[in-house]
Amino acid sequence: MAEITFSEITKVFDGNVTAVDRLDLHVAEGEFMVLVGPSGCGKTTALRMLAGLEEISSGTLSIGGRVVNNVLPKDRDVAMVFQNYALYPHMSVAQNMGFALKVRKEPKVEIERKVAEAAGILRLSEYLDRRPKALSGGQRQRVAMGRAIVRSPQAFLMDEPLSNLDAQLRVEMRLEIARIQRLLGVATVYVTHDQIEAMTMGDRVAVMRGGQLQQVAPPQQLYDFPANEFVAGFMGSPPMNLLRARAVIFENRPAVTLGSQRVVVPDRYTASHDLVRPDGDELVLGIRPEDIEIVEGDGGLSLETRVERCEALGSEILVHLSLAGASETVSSLAYDADVAVSRLPVLVARVGPQSRVTVGDTLRVRLNDERLHFFDARSGVSLRRETP
Repeated sequence: MAEITFSEITKVFDGNVTAVDRLDLHVAEGEFMVLVGPSGCGKTTALRMLAGLEEISSGTLSIGGRVVNNVLPKDRDVAMVFQNYALYPHMSVAQNMGFALKVRKEPKVEIERKVAEAAGILRLSEYLDRRPKALSGGQRQRVAMGRAIVRSPQAFLMDEPLSNLDAQLRVEMRLEIARIQRLLGVATVYVTHDQIEAMTMGDRVAVMRGGQLQQVAPPQQLYDFPANEFVAGFMGSPPMNLLRARAVIFENRPAVTLGSQRVVVPDRYTASHDLVRPDGDELVLGIRPEDIEIVEGDGGLSLETRVERCEALGSEILVHLSLAGASETVSSLAYDADVAVSRLPVLVARVGPQSRVTVGDTLRVRLNDERLHFFDARSGVSLRRETP
């Protein structure tokens, strides 16, 4: 086992294109680290530099305390699992899993022992004599993992290994990969664009955007205390509602206006957030869909809304609401780092399946005053003074 450290790692491609910009990231021994972000954010490039498949422009990369910037891929003692299985079709499962050991000229008895041990972990023992074409997609992916496991590497590197599987199989394989990683206790760097995979699999998650690390933290901390507007909008499905607002003072208390509606900021936030700002200064108010409740009458942090669309998902309903008196004040659901965020007057609430809502209804909704988030409108950085 070994730890992995990226120190000021930068990758610049021809044409002065910076794919990874001064990445600082530490992966502890036995840790499952997930790199997540939209397409083109630099996560796969970072993984390929770790594997030795891309040259490092600047910075220091170490594995187990050894600097590996100029070490050949075969000498780094890491094993990579790709999104395409890359299995040899003419070989059996056992032969595919043991091929790297055969190339290293390990004794046949030792190869058979390691393959049998890995097959037991992966629940592939009964398939060792089959060819890849006789296996399901999930089984082929497990064979690819088995080929990595038998090498007993210092670290596993996984590049979107589940992207070719159907939805149900992805769920099953998420659980399987997490189980195997915890059983083996080997440092793992896992790349995905799927934030659900990131939330459910990682010990910690590193969110990237435009080649830069935005935040690294345990999944629940990312969800509860996003460092900036991008992380808030990227992590979560559906994502956090991000409402463009303006700061005002109402009865000597900080408040924000959303179009023609005013929300007084609860006292608890004045101590933990930097909310003292000039009248009319723009900021962003964030609220998760599950923290919005349909209510009768005024009271609390309530807003007047109109139902624009309903998505019945069986276990819940996603209600899309427009804000009365608001025009271009709410960030789009499609929060993409490469596309300018449109400001649509839509707020999404997650409600129970028993809720009776119809398009065109006028509703009063209350925001959970213990689950508000505030961000600077210019930088996007959270206004929270420190993360708990």
